[in-house]
Amino acid sequence: MAKITIIGAGSLVFTRNIVGDILSFPDLAESTICLMDIHKGRLDLITQYINKLVKLMGVGAKIETTTDRKKALKGADYVLVTIQAGGLEMFEKDIEIPLKYGINQEVGDTLGPGGVFRGMRSLVVMQEILKDMEKLCPDAYLINYSNPMAINCWGMYESSKKIKIIGLCHSVQGTAEQLSKYIGVPFEEVNYWAAGINHMSFYLKFERNKKDLYPLLFEAMKRKEVFNDNKVRFEMMKHIGHFITESSFHLSEYLPYFRTRKKIFDKLCKPRWIYLNECKENVGNAYRLIKNQLSGKEEIRIRRSNEYASLIINSLETGIQSRINGNVKNTNLITNLPYGCCVEVPCFIDKSGIHPAYVGELPPQCAALNRTNINVQELAVKAVLNRSKTQAFQAVMMDPLTSALLTPAEIKKMVEELFKAEKK
Repeated sequence: MAKITIIGAGSLVFTRNIVGDILSFPDLAESTICLMDIHKGRLDLITQYINKLVKLMGVGAKIETTTDRKKALKGADYVLVTIQAGGLEMFEKDIEIPLKYGINQEVGDTLGPGGVFRGMRSLVVMQEILKDMEKLCPDAYLINYSNPMAINCWGMYESSKKIKIIGLCHSVQGTAEQLSKYIGVPFEEVNYWAAGINHMSFYLKFERNKKDLYPLLFEAMKRKEVFNDNKVRFEMMKHIGHFITESSFHLSEYLPYFRTRKKIFDKLCKPRWIYLNECKENVGNAYRLIKNQLSGKEEIRIRRSNEYASLIINSLETGIQSRINGNVKNTNLITNLPYGCCVEVPCFIDKSGIHPAYVGELPPQCAALNRTNINVQELAVKAVLNRSKTQAFQAVMMDPLTSALLTPAEIKKMVEELFKAEKK
């Protein structure tokens, strides 16, 4: 049976969900699941939980646990990566230092100063993982869940020509379900075709029985409670004609339109959702929940999540075809985005592999928005590949929000302060 390794298994909520998903497939229920993390306390806790889950589900999965990455990777068939290099301590620097300069990030993990610095911290670790995989499990698939998705995946494509890599996010399927609720259509009856880049893909088709559902979305947007639930995304849909996959909280950071003037910010970017604060709260909440589940105070509920990883592994193992949206290298899949960048497109999976779909041209206004983010991603990747502080500065300099608020000299000063604060 397959050996499935999770690097960063101390991500308690993710690991709990993803292992439950894997074990829910009969053909994967006897797999070896190897949990690896550098944080022994979290690793021990999630290992206890997964062992209890295996007994509860009555499956024959073999659970291994280790803090040794090489041991975890040896002989793996699938490597799931969910890491946050530098932890919350460095994430806090990503948010606090740009804020001093007027860059107000809601999430700060994908683009902007926060995304670039998180990408640089993460990608150097990804390069080490790839080197280990080339020696210890060269035929394995690397399935990445770590943000910034596009920077990490693009950097990995450039760092290894041997390892098969795909990046996964839940924004496409999650948003599609959200949209179906806005218009009162059962999600299982909706068909969609979405493509672009991670956190900025566009629903090119959103249909039911081949009937376009966009007119219903434009009508639903007129209802105050619907518009207020997703202000930035609906505002963008008004002007570009397509709904974007990532939340308004995230999206407002990737554009220069909404966070530069207080009046607009107050109107369209509130209430706020500060992801750093949620991460701090979630650590304690996840600890308490899992400890309560282990002690029997709370029930362990077994239900499959909407994450794609288990579907991919099941299709590769059994040949049962599935379709997901994945982050892959742009080999002329989207023809009006740069060749070699990281794009998010529909992918078909079967026993022979992962097959990204040809999309062709995005609507030009959509491609133009993507390119503003790709500029940042490209320079952030080059900063790591070349170990260049100059290209790191240039990556932040090209960020749409940062460049709308700061001069190049101010950006350079901020970047130097970030490098100093995150030296270790």
